[in-house]
Amino acid sequence: MKNVACAATNENVDSPKKLNEKELFKRYAETKDIDIRNELVNRYLYIAEILSKKYINKGIEYEDIYQVASLGLIYAIERFDLSRGFEFSSFATPTIIGEIKKHFRDKGWSIRVPRRIQELSKKVNAARIALNQKLQRSPKIEDIAEYLGCTEEQVLEAMEASQVYTPKSLDLSYDANGDDKDLQLMDLVGEDDKHFDMIENRDFIQKCLDKLNEVEMKIIKDRFFHNKTQIQVAEEIGVSQMTISRMEKKVLEKFRKELKKIKEI
Repeated sequence: MKNVACAATNENVDSPKKLNEKELFKRYAETKDIDIRNELVNRYLYIAEILSKKYINKGIEYEDIYQVASLGLIYAIERFDLSRGFEFSSFATPTIIGEIKKHFRDKGWSIRVPRRIQELSKKVNAARIALNQKLQRSPKIEDIAEYLGCTEEQVLEAMEASQVYTPKSLDLSYDANGDDKDLQLMDLVGEDDKHFDMIENRDFIQKCLDKLNEVEMKIIKDRFFHNKTQIQVAEEIGVSQMTISRMEKKVLEKFRKELKKIKEI
């Protein structure tokens, strides 16, 4: 019984919750015990939370930023070297911020934009603020280009690309100049794609053709795809032109019924 009690006592002393931070990092470096790492994460998770809140309302949901920051905290724990004499918080902070900024670079743009344009876009925004204060007016494109030492085309490219950082909702409403109904962005941009109608029509025709017999199929293809006359089709099949006319009307009636079914759905 004494041995059991002694073992239980030792287990309690060695529990990660009972160890200080330096002992935890030392143990983790030696054993890579997940329980020890989890304890370190719990103790320093407040750093990830504080840093995440600095990036609220920057175009990415807070929960996503917090998850990235928490992952950055784990990376910091894995890389931390106690022997170098640094405080862990001082080491972890730039590691976490680096992961958050990397996430913004990779995921923050609604459309993937080349890294050079993303970086130039940040410089353009900073230049506009600086020049606005210096010139006491809104800077022109040439002012920004001269300030950054780049071409006006590059500035325009960066400014255009910055528009995709935070996409606008198609439900966004605009004042319709006194009209009762406001206009939505979806009413102002884009147009109907004719290809959709072509695809639907082609699909409808194919379904109708699949229901025809061999003679009916030949009549429809010859008449409407090969531009043959009823007399030409009649001669090829060996029937009268009147017979082709009746069969053609019968097939077209089938098409009309199928189309009516689709409209009723």
